[in-house]
Amino acid sequence: MRQAPTITTARLTLRPHVARDFDAYADIFASDRAGYMGQLKRRQAWFSFCSDVAQWSLFGYGAWGVERTDDGVFLGQVALLKPDHFPELELGWMMTPDGEGHGYAFEAAQAARDFAYVELGQETLVSYISPANTRSIALAMRLGAAHDESAALPDGESPAETIVYRHPDPAALQDGGMEAYA
Repeated sequence: MRQAPTITTARLTLRPHVARDFDAYADIFASDRAGYMGQLKRRQAWFSFCSDVAQWSLFGYGAWGVERTDDGVFLGQVALLKPDHFPELELGWMMTPDGEGHGYAFEAAQAARDFAYVELGQETLVSYISPANTRSIALAMRLGAAHDESAALPDGESPAETIVYRHPDPAALQDGGMEAYA
């Protein structure tokens, strides 16, 4: 059985989820801040949490719990997920209120993106985002992703509900790549 590897960045540790992460996870999904992802009651959040964790064992990718390295405070989740209704592997993120506004989502998502391309050998990676979620769109763009109007959407979703941002391979961002123009 495979579980999430631990990745350390300048300020964060991306690690396998542990049971104590669930309360904060459920709180995120119960809050208004989850409106773009679909608010979930605690019971539904449990199934989502277990699915995010289980994808490591089933597919070799999944979700990480994100914590601040210096004090171990749980800040949210970053994930590489492809549930059955997604046409492509998705890079997703969600942060607790304490995790927002400090660049943690960018740092964690950048590490997960790099892992997808370098360690998993992915050839493509997307983020499915609500068109109204301007903060996630801004983060995707900061990561170097571009809106891909021709990309397939998750089953049952329309362009009014979901748009696709395609993330570049981090190798393309070196030597004057896309970030040089940001």
